[in-house]
Amino acid sequence: MKSTVEKMIAGEVYRQEEELLQLRLTTRDLLYEFNHIHPRKLAERQQLIKKMFKQTGDELFVEQPFHCDYGINITVGENFLANNNCTLLDVAPITIGKDVLLAPNVGIYTAGHALDPVLRQEYKAEFGAAVTIGDNVWIGANTSVLPGVTIGDHAVIGAGSVVTKDIPPNSLAVGNPCRVVRKFDQQDRIYYFKELRYPAEYMIPETDTRKGE
Repeated sequence: MKSTVEKMIAGEVYRQEEELLQLRLTTRDLLYEFNHIHPRKLAERQQLIKKMFKQTGDELFVEQPFHCDYGINITVGENFLANNNCTLLDVAPITIGKDVLLAPNVGIYTAGHALDPVLRQEYKAEFGAAVTIGDNVWIGANTSVLPGVTIGDHAVIGAGSVVTKDIPPNSLAVGNPCRVVRKFDQQDRIYYFKELRYPAEYMIPETDTRKGE
């Protein structure tokens, strides 16, 4: 028979029980220490995050304050960066690739509750759906990524978006609900903001066919 934790991680329906509370409280202990440690103690901050997460790369930077549910369901790749007030509700697995940037106030949510009022109130029915984010993704400020979503490699999500469906690779997507605006092209290697051009030292050789890297 599966434990409540195993049901939760597998995306099955479960109820809140004592083992989940104790697991969250253990994580809260680490979060309290992380969020109250002196900002200049960078090595100690990094070690606390590595202790919380299931798996990380060698290099990562998480700004204070940071919030998560369990930590044990969070996997991040090399050079992960989360700006201040990031929230990762990892009821189900959150898998993030390498070189990912999360702007301030980004929330990634895997948790869900029953829509039916009786199931939600009387039966306390909860579930989770995993979120997967590819390599070299930039998610703008105040964005919410909802349960079950996959965001492809090199995508950029505009600030204030609510991502309810999968976003394909190499795409700029914005809005509520978040929709693809366009694919990236050569102009994105010439202009960095509106009509402002990159200096010469940032020019990528035409022979470099990589997308978004």
